[in-house]
Amino acid sequence: MRGAKSAKWVAGAIVVALAATACGGGKDSDDKAKGGAVDPNGIFSVETGEPEKLLHPADTMESNGSIVMSGLFSQLVDYTEDGKLTMVNAESVDTKDSKLWTVKLKKGWTFHDGTPVTAESYVKAWNWAATITNNQGNASWFSDIKGFDKVHPEKEGAKPTSDKLDGLKVLDESTFTIELTSAIPYFAYKLGYEVFSPLPESFYANPKAAGEKPVGNGPYKFDSWEHKKQIKIVRYDGYKGDNKAKNGGVIFKNYTTLETAYEDLKSGNLDVLRQLAPKDLPVYRQDLGDRAVDQAYSAVQTLAIAYYAPQWKDKKVDPKVIQGLSMAIDRDTITKTVLQGTREPATGWVAKGVLGYQPNAADITKFDPAKAKDLIKQGGGVPGGAISIQFNSDGGHKEWVEAVCNSITQNTGVKCVGDAKPDFQADLQARKSKQVKSIYRSGWVLDYPVNANFLRDLFQTGASGNQGGFSNKDLDAAITKADTAATLDESVKAYQEIEKSLVNYMPSIPLWYYKVNAGYSEKVSGVKYAQDGDPILETVEVKK
Repeated sequence: MRGAKSAKWVAGAIVVALAATACGGGKDSDDKAKGGAVDPNGIFSVETGEPEKLLHPADTMESNGSIVMSGLFSQLVDYTEDGKLTMVNAESVDTKDSKLWTVKLKKGWTFHDGTPVTAESYVKAWNWAATITNNQGNASWFSDIKGFDKVHPEKEGAKPTSDKLDGLKVLDESTFTIELTSAIPYFAYKLGYEVFSPLPESFYANPKAAGEKPVGNGPYKFDSWEHKKQIKIVRYDGYKGDNKAKNGGVIFKNYTTLETAYEDLKSGNLDVLRQLAPKDLPVYRQDLGDRAVDQAYSAVQTLAIAYYAPQWKDKKVDPKVIQGLSMAIDRDTITKTVLQGTREPATGWVAKGVLGYQPNAADITKFDPAKAKDLIKQGGGVPGGAISIQFNSDGGHKEWVEAVCNSITQNTGVKCVGDAKPDFQADLQARKSKQVKSIYRSGWVLDYPVNANFLRDLFQTGASGNQGGFSNKDLDAAITKADTAATLDESVKAYQEIEKSLVNYMPSIPLWYYKVNAGYSEKVSGVKYAQDGDPILETVEVKK
């Protein structure tokens, strides 16, 4: 959910053009001409909120923590602009059968404490993250690896019988193998996600302390964390990757509202904004000129159903009811008015810019008030005749939630109200503790550019992103079949069929595809936004 790192692909062939480094503002040369010389040691600031948890790679699944982690940790792989894998900390990631993978590391890489990054650094980190007793929220990402059932038993309360994944083997200092329980043709793509980060030996002496002061292998090293105020990271001069920082470091400043962050940007007290509040959308282009950013990225906004909530669980709600609620939402009008044309109505669950995106995957995203009423009636009605939509108040969601509720109520008679939580932390905690009363706002940004990431990682039973308690055995079986396809092309096509079938289950209601609508100050240049919507930290240059 990266928080959840846009694009198009050529139909038929598995080719995708990722605008991972597309610049949303003016050209670097123009910026430099306006601002003069660059300070290579300059520090710049980025708008964020307080991370939900400690900064553990396998326990960070939201945008405020993940942007920090992206600077502190580098992964084995990344993705090029034509959608192909590119090696980062890995020299190569090879397989002959999509089941046994061999990873060779580039030599000379070190952690920020000066110790070497080795094959053992990866294997030990993954074993620790996957073991259930360490309570890492993203542990399910290791479930493809042989022996996961031993370190992370499925039965609630069961203890692990091992603390090591059978499928991980260290061959030498810079080589290890990964054996999966079954072939997964897109597995190498997953290795670009931060859950697969290595950890230094110092981590295991005190994991809690390491989460407060993480030691990574990325282009920046940790400096300080003033909780609910700011996090500071500084350039790591010993970094061996190609993406060396062009600045001295980053301060992630916490804001409780996007409106306040924007005012700070205009006054020069903030350098880079990740997103604007709806109220500032009509004026920001005029305010910022060529420093205004308007760029698509691979993310989708949905309304997820809390299927564990008594409203839905006790009545065993018919999917037709959720279909009806979906067709009562006038996405076109809301995106054009409330959201000022900065979103595009979604026609499915998979975001644009990833392998397997398909337009018009779900007809239940069409606005049809008459059919909406009929579907809700056919399904037995909304239990209690009312719904609520939970959202975080610090994310600029209040206006569109009210608009969605008005659309549903006006077109179906179902009462709808917003359920505001003060910040993203409180919102996430309510989800994870199963306290959502009815429906919650869910935004998912890609972790890797394959459609499986928007389907398996959200709707498979027990998946880390499946916070609504949705579960269906038929869908799980289809996912397993798609994962074991012979080729990447076949797997992607199988997931396309899975996406089309979601109308029969309705785990969530697709709303719209995201764009980055943001901006940056006159103090910086080279500001670019990645496919995950976050600013690329290393490319930013600070003017003297």
